[in-house]
Amino acid sequence: MSKLLWFLNFDNSKKPDIDLTPELLNELSRFRFPFVIVQIFLIIGTLGYLALEDYTIIEAFFQASYTFTNTGFGALKEDQFSPITIIFTTILMLIGAATITLSVAVVVNVIMGGKLISIIKEIKMINKIARLKNHYVIFYHNEFSIQLAEQFLQAQIPFVVIDPNEDFEKEAVKYKYPYYINDDPHLLDTILKAHLSSAKGVVIFSKNLTENIALIVSIRIYEKELRRHSYNIISIANSNEEISRLNKIGANYIISPTNLTAQRISSIIIQPGSENIIEHFMSKKENSLSLEEVVVPKYSWLVLKKLKEAHLREVTKATVIGIEQKDGKYISMPTGDTLITSECKLLIIGNSSHIRQTKRIIMKKEKPEELKYV
Repeated sequence: MSKLLWFLNFDNSKKPDIDLTPELLNELSRFRFPFVIVQIFLIIGTLGYLALEDYTIIEAFFQASYTFTNTGFGALKEDQFSPITIIFTTILMLIGAATITLSVAVVVNVIMGGKLISIIKEIKMINKIARLKNHYVIFYHNEFSIQLAEQFLQAQIPFVVIDPNEDFEKEAVKYKYPYYINDDPHLLDTILKAHLSSAKGVVIFSKNLTENIALIVSIRIYEKELRRHSYNIISIANSNEEISRLNKIGANYIISPTNLTAQRISSIIIQPGSENIIEHFMSKKENSLSLEEVVVPKYSWLVLKKLKEAHLREVTKATVIGIEQKDGKYISMPTGDTLITSECKLLIIGNSSHIRQTKRIIMKKEKPEELKYV
């Protein structure tokens, strides 16, 4: 069972990076005053009846309780009360009615007008998020995050969406975000709530360049404090100048919607009929092909071997359509004699099972047994 949870990026043993218990206790502390007042008057009532009547302590407590709460009368021979006991009982009933009214008003105000319900919901959400690992944190909800969320859900990639807008919770439910945080993305507490320490990367969808820069810098600083491997940071930009600036501060990938739109239209005009080929194979469920970049680790048996020695097409049915060397040199449609170098990136096309099997072969330290007979 534990292996299954690990495979699904779900771990019950994880705790949130932030504890909201102080905020919850602060809200609950507003119940303290009415609770204490009720206890004080019950004690006064019990002692009063012990002094004024021939009651046991249980009888005195019972008499004080139903007198104070105005829920009953006549069970303990109240018709034999002395005048002073009758006055004491009347005062206790009036105080009880006023105290209960005040208590109900406080409870309603805390539940309806306070943050108690939202804090309880948030604690429940961050406890769920804390069980994720290798997830992506998406900053800002807009048309881009809606489309990306659909793709992530289909590919079963875990993600958390963060947005500060007041109506974001309704939007998150509408678009079926499984995990979300309604808070300011620039706050450290928000980053902790999203369990960024276990995330694989972030996607920033702010249309404001300043916000993108601030988030990238904050994430890189947080990354250094954790002393962990680099996050995969993806952002959007509206111009080549913005792309250049975001590259300089540490974004791994920058997508320009305007550039992509122009390239798509150009492809339609220059090469009509060819623009939907990749989209067709990538989106159709019956084909379920994927493009994925796989880094060849230093310890891989494939380092300094020729591509044909991996026999990927024969064994896994996946195809390497590009190789990016560590120095940035890119080889398109490599031949079988192309040399595989340490930490190069292989661009592989195939369905999800083909790519998983290919990764397994590449990550081996020794040549896999199945390749020795090909």
